[in-house]
Amino acid sequence: MTSLPKNSELTPVNVSEKPEGNQLFPVFLKLNHLHTVLIGAGNVGLEKLTALLNNSQAATVTIVAESILPEVYDFVATYPKVTLVQKSFTEDDLNDADLVVAATANNVLNERIRQAAHARKLLINVADKPDLCDFYLGSIVKKGDLKLAISTNGKSPTAAKRLKQVLAEALPEELDTTLQQLSALRNTLTGDFAGKVKALNKATAVLIEPKPVNKKNFKWLIWLTIIASLGIAITALWYNEPSFRSYVEGVDKIFYYFLGAGFVFAMIDGAIGMSYGVTSTAFSLSMGITPAAASMAVHLSEIMSNGIAGWMHYRMGNINWKLFKLLIIPGILGALTGAYLVSSLEHYTMYTKPLVSVYTLILGSVILSKAFKTANRKAGDKKIKQIPLLGLGGGFIDAVGGGGWGSIVLSSLIAGGRHPRFSLGTVKLTRFFIAMIGSLTFLIMLNKAPWSAITGLMIGSALAAPIAARISNRISVKVIMIAVGIIVILVSLKSIYGFAIKLI
Repeated sequence: MTSLPKNSELTPVNVSEKPEGNQLFPVFLKLNHLHTVLIGAGNVGLEKLTALLNNSQAATVTIVAESILPEVYDFVATYPKVTLVQKSFTEDDLNDADLVVAATANNVLNERIRQAAHARKLLINVADKPDLCDFYLGSIVKKGDLKLAISTNGKSPTAAKRLKQVLAEALPEELDTTLQQLSALRNTLTGDFAGKVKALNKATAVLIEPKPVNKKNFKWLIWLTIIASLGIAITALWYNEPSFRSYVEGVDKIFYYFLGAGFVFAMIDGAIGMSYGVTSTAFSLSMGITPAAASMAVHLSEIMSNGIAGWMHYRMGNINWKLFKLLIIPGILGALTGAYLVSSLEHYTMYTKPLVSVYTLILGSVILSKAFKTANRKAGDKKIKQIPLLGLGGGFIDAVGGGGWGSIVLSSLIAGGRHPRFSLGTVKLTRFFIAMIGSLTFLIMLNKAPWSAITGLMIGSALAAPIAARISNRISVKVIMIAVGIIVILVSLKSIYGFAIKLI
């Protein structure tokens, strides 16, 4: 029997009083040495599975569920230690378990799973039922080997997620390098324990020194300095270098109009995740650009942005490859056909232009309606099945109308029950190939194009891309969608009215 040191002191606790505060004891489990059984493979089950595997890629997990989302199959494809068993739950499913997670929407079944787990002396987590849990899956902040777990004692998972975001942004990525260096230093230390502690304290003293400059403010100061320097340089050249002033004055004014428009439209798209194509096309038509040239400008300016976005989603594992294969070929064929058709009808722009204006009018109405739409899809709604047909139609209409792939395909997938994160990543990646094929077709088919307008749109959208990503979460999405919807509708109506006046 182990005895306490004589000089130790213990604070007496009155166990009859109700304990206050968070009574949870934090531990870090070696899931790669344990067998976890997860019951349920719907959206909640996928969320729990993602949390488990993101923290322990070598974890052994058995998933038991009557129905399994396609996204679950795609997600576990690279995890050989994950087993999927499509069947109804029985108590024998827990015979070899070390840990249990219940993620079903059936309260009676959850209670039954809990009783079976406790009968086997197993700890269990029941999704969205804190009172039934033996442990919680807290929010985790990861920086290499460093992990911080956050718990609100089941009171507010949302608050835990917000704290996770704050800590993830505040803690630098270089912390992991610091840990590796300290580990290497510890292995080289010799002498007694006190000497080692003294050496480690000296090495880590820099971590608690006050920071002289706020990094966030310093970053903004750098950007403001760059912008001010560019402004001074351009002003100096304008007043002191006649050749520079002559060159600027010689540039077609339409370049500057589309430069500003591209910047604004890309900022809007970054805030609400859609509408770049429809706003750019509607503006181009109102400026006298033909539908084919407007569509080419949109597709050219979207190649790089969607390529980067698609690559980032690929790196984050947000691509549903089965969905990608169903969309990519029909989408490319639709874009190729649409670009060829609208380019062939370039000589009949007086007829195609009002048709495209009607299309942008419809999309403007869709954007406006989405701003007020609050109802969520019901759990029992069926998923959309005709994915290739959706891709074919989306690619065709996108090329003909200068935009709509995101509005049509992404909205249809999510409304049809597809997982939003995987749908967005897949649509962004396929959009890169569709924009590239559409652009090549337009470049081959069109003999003349308003390159001043196209160049302005491309440069303006490129300049806005990094800024839009930073400010998008600080803007009211609903207000922007309402404003964009109204503007697109008014511009489209103006184009249609102008066509009607010419007919009269």
